[in-house]
Amino acid sequence: MTKHLKPITLALVAALALVAPAWAALKQGTAAPDFSAPAYLAGEPFTFQLADALKQGPVVVYFFPAAHTPGCNIEAHLFSEAIDAFKAQGAMVIGVTAGNTHELADFSRETEHCGGKFPVAADDGAIIAKRYDATLTIKPDWSDRTSYVIAPDGTIAHVYSAMSPQGHVAQTLDAVKALKRAASGG
Repeated sequence: MTKHLKPITLALVAALALVAPAWAALKQGTAAPDFSAPAYLAGEPFTFQLADALKQGPVVVYFFPAAHTPGCNIEAHLFSEAIDAFKAQGAMVIGVTAGNTHELADFSRETEHCGGKFPVAADDGAIIAKRYDATLTIKPDWSDRTSYVIAPDGTIAHVYSAMSPQGHVAQTLDAVKALKRAASGG
């Protein structure tokens, strides 16, 4: 029995290494790379500019692999359900993906995903994701699932990388709340 488990275990470890994110995410306190990207909000196209968004307050930039895929659908829906909590803290949320970018207009509009509550940006070729060290190992032209909270001064306040979509909202919302407390001296 153990003779057969070793090759299976090795194959499983190799497969997980291929689909895992690079895990080399940018560190807290470093300058967030500025970017501009084509984006959609409720199906309407516009150009998202990080520098302009930061003038309004903190920005949650969450990278996800591809629109209309199971984990990404869940993550977008979770962010849409929590968007009022982010807004109450003065933060905006934007999803960024290099996968299925031709589907982002619909993805941004559909109730079961973003529901028109926050924008999603196209990152064809994962140019932005590469600058943020947020690409998939097996598919380096796609972004992984890494979320950043960027403070209004342009520095990275928090990073969370996990392929499960479940923890990203709680992690980033807690970080945004901590930023607000720090800004108010409490």
